[in-house]
Amino acid sequence: MLELAGIIILGILAQWVAWKLKIPAILPLILIGLLVGPVASEFLSEDGTKWIEPIWNGKEGLFPGESLFYFVSLAISIILFEGGLTLRLSEIKNVGPIITKLIILGSLVTFFGAAISAHYIFYLSWEISFLFSALIIVTGPTVITPILRNIPLKKDVSAVLKWEGILIDPIGALVAVLVFEFISIEGGGEFTKTALIEFGKIILFGSTFGFTFAHALNFSINKKLIPHYLLNVFALATVLGVFILSDAFAHESGLLAVVVMGMVLGNSKSPYLKELLYFKESLSVLLISILFILLAANINIEDLLLVYNWNAVILFALVVFLIRPLGVFISTHNSTLKFNEKLFISWVGPRGIVAAGIASLFGLTLAKKGIIDAEYITPLVFMIVLGTVLLNATTARPFAKLIGVFLKRSEGILIVGASQVSRLIGSYLEDNGRHVVLIDSNPTNIRLAKEEGLEAINVNIYSDTLDDNIELNDVGYLMAMTGSSDINKYAINKFSHQFGESGSFRLINLEEMRNPDNSPKEGLFSHTDDYISLTEVARKFPKINEIELRDREHYEELIGISNNDKDIIPLFLKDKEGFLEIIPSHNKAVDKMEKGYQLVYLGKQIKIERPSEK
Repeated sequence: MLELAGIIILGILAQWVAWKLKIPAILPLILIGLLVGPVASEFLSEDGTKWIEPIWNGKEGLFPGESLFYFVSLAISIILFEGGLTLRLSEIKNVGPIITKLIILGSLVTFFGAAISAHYIFYLSWEISFLFSALIIVTGPTVITPILRNIPLKKDVSAVLKWEGILIDPIGALVAVLVFEFISIEGGGEFTKTALIEFGKIILFGSTFGFTFAHALNFSINKKLIPHYLLNVFALATVLGVFILSDAFAHESGLLAVVVMGMVLGNSKSPYLKELLYFKESLSVLLISILFILLAANINIEDLLLVYNWNAVILFALVVFLIRPLGVFISTHNSTLKFNEKLFISWVGPRGIVAAGIASLFGLTLAKKGIIDAEYITPLVFMIVLGTVLLNATTARPFAKLIGVFLKRSEGILIVGASQVSRLIGSYLEDNGRHVVLIDSNPTNIRLAKEEGLEAINVNIYSDTLDDNIELNDVGYLMAMTGSSDINKYAINKFSHQFGESGSFRLINLEEMRNPDNSPKEGLFSHTDDYISLTEVARKFPKINEIELRDREHYEELIGISNNDKDIIPLFLKDKEGFLEIIPSHNKAVDKMEKGYQLVYLGKQIKIERPSEK
């Protein structure tokens, strides 16, 4: 009982430390696992036993026989399902082909490159070398996400790393299983045919079960066939059931099934998706905390000593500094990504829970069978996991600044409120090259925004989940445009530091509109218009217009017209390069204004007689 409670307590403590230090939680989790496991048995325990013994050894242990790895498999299925829920097809409209190539070509480069390196550096058999390379194909989404949260990047770069990390997990597991099966049955002439059949079965059953049960669960939820208090646990039971059922038809197809199931549900229009995601996120945090401590504690000191040499350093350097960049640059050849963006993607390739979990299972299984060099699998993979996490967690941000992918000025815009006028303005901004995200607690507004092709998140402004959303890492402007003055002020106070480094604005309220001399510095658009008047103009004239400016006097003339005409509201100033600057409620323009600039406004068209040419 003490050990079980200790794992949970230490795991959550490690998560808190990771949050405080802004590092991936996997780093303190593995270190704690090594401390209570092999380090404790060698240096801290008087009788040479581990403080936490994951597998029953005849005297003590938490899991008898193979049950630890059954638990690991089920836990990984839940973690991958939660990852699939976060995947939005709208994120990859520009980089879909890049992600596909990275998963296929990048995996092949890693598979062959790492195997050759392991064979000639550690003199491992080819079978074990290829198993090692298959296991490190995957990049961990649970590790990449906290790294990306703290680095303002272009949306496309973040999307590539995020999608690769989640989608490549079942692919890497599939390749590892095929190699494992090859070693277990000692190859043979029929293996190639068998492998192709198994590969086809895994793709077929994994995709079919994931797609079918996602729609079935979504249908059951929307038709209220499941009571609300059972919603989360019913979904959990369904995920575990799909994983086991798919695995029964095709060995190791369960991981693919749960990722597909998560993706389908994540891109559905279910009003309960947000609640489901919150539950799965909390559960994933708990499972990850338990898994990494258990798997790290399960390693023996003798295993660690196998990789305590310069050969491990050389292998790590080849995997990280040669093989990963080679795979990325081949996969992104002739893509829209710039050289420095490819370089950053090459640098960020931490391994995570899938690599560690499957390595522990296969390493122990093959070692029991007496397979030569099998004892190297677990420590080598853990060396790659721990090394890549430590490297990326400490260097990703400064490296991003060094090579110029770090956004010095975040130009994305977060609009609080997804009403008609917010959607109208958001669409205009998107059409002019700005990344726009709308948030609203009203699911109908979010649905309408998505139908109009806008990126929208159904979230309560009082929730903390916005802090962890990597889709917002390039946002530098905040526009609070709800009908509630209190919510608008709250949004400015809470999120202006995180999302408003380039500017935070909110609509003024009725009281401020009556006293224009006291217009707040964060006031948005006009000191004569609040949410009600803005909404009314958008209803009557749902179009955003542009008018070319001759000079500053012309601008001030137009502002004067808008102040007197309730059907005209100024929004932005557009320069000759097309850059849009938000107009504050005090209507002051930028210092630099030339002929060719444009005033962007909502409402009826302004008709002004141009001065006659002399």
